[in-house]
Amino acid sequence: MHDMPLDPTPGTTPSSPLITVEGVNKVYCSARGDVAALHGIDLSIADGEFVSILGPSGCGKSTLLKCIGGLEPVTQGHIRISGQEVLEPPDDCGFVFQRDLLLDWRSVLDNVLLPVELLHQDRAQWKDRALQLLDTLDIAAGADRYPWELSGGQRQRVAICRSLLLDPHLLLMDEPFGALDAITRDELNMELERIWEATTKTVVLITHSIAEAIFLSDRVVVMGKGPGRIVEIADINLPRPRSLEIRETPAFAAYQRQLRSIFEALGIMRRATA
Repeated sequence: MHDMPLDPTPGTTPSSPLITVEGVNKVYCSARGDVAALHGIDLSIADGEFVSILGPSGCGKSTLLKCIGGLEPVTQGHIRISGQEVLEPPDDCGFVFQRDLLLDWRSVLDNVLLPVELLHQDRAQWKDRALQLLDTLDIAAGADRYPWELSGGQRQRVAICRSLLLDPHLLLMDEPFGALDAITRDELNMELERIWEATTKTVVLITHSIAEAIFLSDRVVVMGKGPGRIVEIADINLPRPRSLEIRETPAFAAYQRQLRSIFEALGIMRRATA
């Protein structure tokens, strides 16, 4: 395990909101009729907080994340980051998606350096930082390899390095580990938890996994379908830093039961029978 090459970003008090979502509705218009994706979303996320958004497929989780990141306009309501209305992707924001979106004709290092090229900056000045990030995520040995030579987990490590290159304070992650096997997913959960601990970035993670949401988060936002809405927000008061062993504790199991019961009440998850 390697030390993070990033300077910790000083955070404000936990009550200081970085992101505010107020009365947000999102409607997609089509020839077949309008589809309401989000309805009445109100949410505040503190500076330096790790928040997971949990819910079934089709509940609007990804749509909400795209709206927060300025990739989708809201139909009604307001989203502000540091008090500024979000009308386009913020400068101080990194994205990681389920599909790593690496360019197979570029080496791993060149993929990580892509953001500075798009900003017309001198890539030579960023090379050392890119290599440090690859070392931090244990993929430095593959810097000269191409994405098609890597495993799915290695590709996601590269995608995370790329998202961290410009040291964004806000990291938006949409099911980044959903397509990975359980062991690799656990490894990357640990890496992400360590990165967050070292940098105090604000992270918003979309996930289908109750265990993943509990393990990583300060709070879990639970969304329901039809149209997407927030039904509950659960505080996760588990000590940090966290290791995978915490998932075997009674406190962790209690959080799992709490979140499962919410989905059972919504009719999304079937109640266990004796």
